[in-house]
Amino acid sequence: MDVVSRMTSKGQVTVPKAVRDALKLQEGDRIVFRVVGERAELARTADLLELAGAVPVSAPPAEPGTGWDEVRRQLRNNRARRAR
Repeated sequence: MDVVSRMTSKGQVTVPKAVRDALKLQEGDRIVFRVVGERAELARTADLLELAGAVPVSAPPAEPGTGWDEVRRQLRNNRARRAR
């Protein structure tokens, strides 16, 4: 989809309705601009709460105050046991 918009003297651009609809953008959404060569890509940033549960976490139970080195060692050991 190619849609044209004009930049104001203050550098502001209105995102055309067709683009807002395609990206499911709503008021207050954050967007990211990524420059790729001579082009710019626009994307809606993910809401971190929407990503909750997307990655399984299998952290070992650790006592409060356990150092990170110990937590990582326990995690590696648990992963190694599951792989066997």
